[in-house]
Amino acid sequence: MKLSVIMPVYNEADTIAEILQRVTDVPVNKEIVLVDDCSKDGTSDILKRLGHIPNLRVITHDVNGGKGAAVQTALRHVTGDIVVIQDADLEYDPNDYHKLIEPITSGQTKVVYGVRNLGTQKWYMALGNRFLTLITNLLYGVKLRDMETCYKTMAREVVQGMRLECRRFDVEAEITAKIVRRGYGIVEIPISYTARHEQKKLSPLDGWPAIRALLKYRFGRM
Repeated sequence: MKLSVIMPVYNEADTIAEILQRVTDVPVNKEIVLVDDCSKDGTSDILKRLGHIPNLRVITHDVNGGKGAAVQTALRHVTGDIVVIQDADLEYDPNDYHKLIEPITSGQTKVVYGVRNLGTQKWYMALGNRFLTLITNLLYGVKLRDMETCYKTMAREVVQGMRLECRRFDVEAEITAKIVRRGYGIVEIPISYTARHEQKKLSPLDGWPAIRALLKYRFGRM
C-alpha cells in the first residue's frame, strides 16, 4: 500500500520546510506530489533546496490558478493506492494519516474525512464551515460533520474517475458532491487541528462559490 500525499502550495515560505519534514517523518510508504501554484514569496527557492526529500515530486504552475487547480494537477500525477490532501500551513497534523487510511485498508470504506474541532477558528469562520456542512447535508441527504476539511482521504479508484472543474476553495464542495453522487459513503474520523489566523487565504467570501458548487453538482451533470 502506498499513500499519495497531494499538497497545493501558494506563498508558504514560512511553513513549507516544516510541513514537508512532518509529512516525511510519518512512517508510511508514500509519495508527496506538491504543486507550487506560482508562489512569489520565496517558496519556490526553498523547494529547490529541499529537492533531496525522498519521493517528493514538485510541479510548478506558471500562473496562479487556486487550490482547486493545484489539486487537479496533482491528481494527474499520483501513483499511490490511497490519496490524501495536505495543506501546507501547519493547521493539520500528518501524524493522523494512519487513522485516516485504516478504514480504507481494512475494507470498511473508500473515503475518509478528518473531522476538525473548530474551537480555534474565529467565530465567523467556524460558523461558515458549519453552515456549508449543513447545506451539504440538506442537499445530498448525508450526515457529515465537517465537509470543508482539507483531510479528504480517498482510495485511488475514487479519484481516478473524478473530473474536477472548480479551481479555488470551492473544490472542497465539488469533491464532496461528486463522491456522494457516485454512491460512496464517507467515514469521518476526529483529527488534530489548530487554526491559523495570520496570512489566512480562505475568507468568508469563499463560502458563496462553495454554495454555488453544491447546487451545481446536486442538480446538474457531474
